[in-house]
Amino acid sequence: MDTTSEKQFFPMPRIGDKAPSFKAVTTQGEINFPDDYSGSWVILFSHPADFTPVCTSEFMTFATLDEKFAEANCKLVGLSVDGLYSHIAWLRTIKEKIIYKGMKDVEVKFPLIEDITMEVAGKYGMIQPGESSTKAVRAVFYIDPKGIIRAILYYPLSLGRNFDELYRVIIALQTSDAFGVATPADWRPGDDVIVPPAGSCDVADERMEGKQDMQCHDWFFCTKKLDKNTVLKAILKK
Repeated sequence: MDTTSEKQFFPMPRIGDKAPSFKAVTTQGEINFPDDYSGSWVILFSHPADFTPVCTSEFMTFATLDEKFAEANCKLVGLSVDGLYSHIAWLRTIKEKIIYKGMKDVEVKFPLIEDITMEVAGKYGMIQPGESSTKAVRAVFYIDPKGIIRAILYYPLSLGRNFDELYRVIIALQTSDAFGVATPADWRPGDDVIVPPAGSCDVADERMEGKQDMQCHDWFFCTKKLDKNTVLKAILKK
């Protein structure tokens, strides 16, 4: 007798993969993902359940920062395995009743996906049985304008996300793309950036001899200045 579950399982998506596609009903209408977001960065994120306190604090924070992410050409898309009417009721409750850290009357304008079949959560590895087989963990996928997954973060059910870091990542990814550099630990706009390693002995020698506009701590570890305004001008929409 075949005891295989009827639910379809997918391999975990990886950095560099094409974002798994899907069509879904959301609080902002139907979406065809990621095609509807071509040309924009997207943060696709999941939360465990509506009407839960950690998720409520996160959604209020996401909604408050929505315009800030939009200025960086980044759109937000949320997901849980709850139904559409639960989503609508929860978001209305947030706007009408919840006050948290000075945030009130918060309206969530970005789409929140209905995923009661767990189809989308399954495609993105958002269901982690070690945490819960009926709730999505706090997954975060950064998807670039070409629909490619560029970064992935996972948080357990009990841990609310760090929104300074979520924003820092989208700025750092775009900085790397725009200027052909890497960003060191704890990088913020205005900090020095890392120049790609030397590709030949001659280039390594030139760097160590100080013949290029950069500071080399050793032949493989060179940094250079990148002005904060230059970074933000290249990324942010004003």
